[in-house]
Amino acid sequence: MEKHYGINIWADNNFIIKNNTINVNHKRQPSLLKITQTLREQGHTGPLLLRFPHLIKKQISTLYTEFNRAREEFNYQGKFQAVFPLKVNQFSNFIQSLREVSKTYNYGLEAGSKAELIIAMTHTPLGAPITVNGFKDKEMISLCFMAASMGHNITITIEGLGELETIILVHQEDTNALIPKIGMRIRLHSSGIGIWAKSGGYTSKFGLTSTELLEAYDLLKKNDLLAQLWMVHFHIGSQMSEINPLKKALREAGNIYADLKNRGAYALSAINIGGGLAVEYGQYPHKKEINYTLAEFANDVVFLIKEIAKNKSIEEPDIFTESGRFIAASHAVLIAPVLELFSQDYQEKSLRLKEINPPLVKELNDLWQDLNRAKAREYLHDALDHMESLLTLFDLGYIDLEDRSNAEILVHLIIKKSILLLSDGSQELLKLQNKIQERYLVNFSAFQSLADFWGLKQHFPVMPIDKLNIKATNPSSLWDITCDSDGEIPFDETAPLYLHDVDIDNEEYFLAFFLTGAYQEVLGMKHNLFTHPTEVSITFDKLGDFKFSNLVEAQNTLEVLEDMDYKKKYLNQKLTSQIENASLISPNKKNELLKQLHIYLNENSYLKTVIATG
Repeated sequence: MEKHYGINIWADNNFIIKNNTINVNHKRQPSLLKITQTLREQGHTGPLLLRFPHLIKKQISTLYTEFNRAREEFNYQGKFQAVFPLKVNQFSNFIQSLREVSKTYNYGLEAGSKAELIIAMTHTPLGAPITVNGFKDKEMISLCFMAASMGHNITITIEGLGELETIILVHQEDTNALIPKIGMRIRLHSSGIGIWAKSGGYTSKFGLTSTELLEAYDLLKKNDLLAQLWMVHFHIGSQMSEINPLKKALREAGNIYADLKNRGAYALSAINIGGGLAVEYGQYPHKKEINYTLAEFANDVVFLIKEIAKNKSIEEPDIFTESGRFIAASHAVLIAPVLELFSQDYQEKSLRLKEINPPLVKELNDLWQDLNRAKAREYLHDALDHMESLLTLFDLGYIDLEDRSNAEILVHLIIKKSILLLSDGSQELLKLQNKIQERYLVNFSAFQSLADFWGLKQHFPVMPIDKLNIKATNPSSLWDITCDSDGEIPFDETAPLYLHDVDIDNEEYFLAFFLTGAYQEVLGMKHNLFTHPTEVSITFDKLGDFKFSNLVEAQNTLEVLEDMDYKKKYLNQKLTSQIENASLISPNKKNELLKQLHIYLNENSYLKTVIATG
């Protein structure tokens, strides 16, 4: 792997390596290890989701700074404004932090459902923008009218002509009610690229065609609602990896905006470019996911819209963005302890050599003892050949299980040492890493905490939080604790993860998964009934020391079952009665078991680690 797990590629200087740990690059730069150990000393076990509100503020500030710089550089007359799309992360701790750190920016929220709209109405300061996207019924549109009457700066983006007809109907039913602003989402031919490209383009499920745009304009004019039409909206896909599709989309959307404006949409004043601003998840130079900077993104948006406005002789519109991934991803880090290394049997101490061993086993042992750089490749080939012969001998009954075990261990050791000695990056050695990869059992659920990995194979940066002064040599795959073979991050020859060879019985080893703050929480599922990890916000006092706030313990077992419509009272009573009525259990033991049962039912269902002492 790239030195230091590619931290120079994905971390954006938010995290740094100091001595042997990875640290938060803020205030006194505490280590993630110290933060994790402090939480565990307080009794919080299992995986931990750490939130860093200062990183939310950094992203919002960076977004506004770059767009305002571009406006000034190009003498752009329109304003810049942004909203956060709630679908990216609706968790209360995140939204509360978002509101707190964004007060000075008039930053708004975007809602795509009734429940999200309620969050937006209750968590957006009056005057800050609210945009409402997605499919809507009459009730949701009526809520938008209600929000406008409360004084909210709210815009309904219509996705189809039926929604516009419903807006007109709600207005006709109460002509005294304040009408929200209206936006029209346009269905562009242009689309992004990558996993999420289908959320934009002409085959997208959202937006109006050119013909529908004209019909919508006529409908607004006929019902005297052109004064409410003030935004054109488009979106070409999440995690936009290249800048060129955006340029094409901007030209298309900009010309549609200008034509509507010149047609008579006199109140039209804003272009909403949607989301799509990408996050760099790559840990390797050859695996980088984006080919542009935020500065280039802002420059292209401002310059192209300015050119279209000039060519079409219209005023420069306000520019809106709905970039959620860019704002939220970096603020959350998942910390998960390693529970077990599954290939530790392949160690020299596990050998069961006999006084007299089969010739091929003896030769493998000699190869292992005599292995050096000069002979590494030759001995490696001999070992692989011997292994095939020994497996055949075992199938024929000529060697026993101990001989086979010894052969497997010795070949594993020879491969591992040969790779370290040669380290020439040859395809042969890269492929052999699959034979010696270590399987790390990690105390988390990929289905709950890394939904986009198991669903879409989206990579997330991962690394140990300490021992960074020691070279990691184990090619590694990660297993989660669910009863599902898809709960695995397999070893990838093109982007290999190397971890340390640790003795889990005597020390703890933690892995950190970064950039998990966007989508992963809200998409996570209770597969095997593993719940959302314990979460906590990490803030800093005036002296620069870290402190914890908004700590929410993971749901306990009974709470998770209650979410699945089981009755807590029934479960408790049933288990209690089964213990009390068990004839094989003594009265004293029953009391002990009832106490244990109470503890187990009121703890979260992640696994517990026990470190040996003495």
